[in-house]
Amino acid sequence: MTRSHYVGDREIATAIFLAIRLHRPLLVEGHAGVGKTEIAKTLATALNTQLIRLQCYEGLDVSTALYEWNYAKQILRIRMEEQSSQSASEKEALIFSEPYLMARPLLQALRHASASPVLLIDEIDRADEEFEAFLLEVLAEYQVTIPELGSIKAEHLPYVVLTSNRVRELSDALKRRCLYLWIDYPSFEKELAIIRTRLPETEEALAGQICRFMEALRETDLDKRPGVAETLDWGRALSELNGTKLTPEVVRSTLGCVVKSKRDIERVQGSLTELLERAVVE
Repeated sequence: MTRSHYVGDREIATAIFLAIRLHRPLLVEGHAGVGKTEIAKTLATALNTQLIRLQCYEGLDVSTALYEWNYAKQILRIRMEEQSSQSASEKEALIFSEPYLMARPLLQALRHASASPVLLIDEIDRADEEFEAFLLEVLAEYQVTIPELGSIKAEHLPYVVLTSNRVRELSDALKRRCLYLWIDYPSFEKELAIIRTRLPETEEALAGQICRFMEALRETDLDKRPGVAETLDWGRALSELNGTKLTPEVVRSTLGCVVKSKRDIERVQGSLTELLERAVVE
């Protein structure tokens, strides 16, 4: 994980290790921006294999996630075969065959030819419950059923990582099929290590101030508390501005990197003095 520039801890490392050895899907839940998606990217890098990503959203269906038929190509073939002596069943078998199948992320992962890929099912909590139910066969058996072709089972079992921001509660059936990992906001020491790893050009004193400010900010009553992603965005912004110390002027001008609503900006500005007192320790 360190070689892949991911700052984790023993709990995260153990969960990934067991997901690999037991070949069980890993369900990662936590606040937005704490590094859930990065676990899948790190796993793919560490195993030197392909990352296949399925981004979930409301209304996601099988044709988008698993497969669909190339209708334009099928219609063209039907027209070409109009004068053919083949029977209707033979023509149907022809157009519902491999050359006309368009594989989407789930099917791509199951049919990966050379090695086990990493399949990232990102933000599964945003998908509908019906799609979640459809996933159960994939997660339990590493296979899917396509009516025209039958069951397709993975030759190289993919490593599956599911992430959730807890927009809704996931079903017990899904959770039973997965190992579980909760990632919380990082401690000061861990967040400082993340900045050192991802933003090595950031001065040590400024990195410490950023981490203390973020730690204090997450204790503030905000609509959306910032995650590590916002910490890194802010660190990059301050580096671009050649910042060496947090000041009221610097924080106000870059606050949009950290908080993402007018109401939260007003709350932070109202308590900026107290936040800076905690962050800037002489």
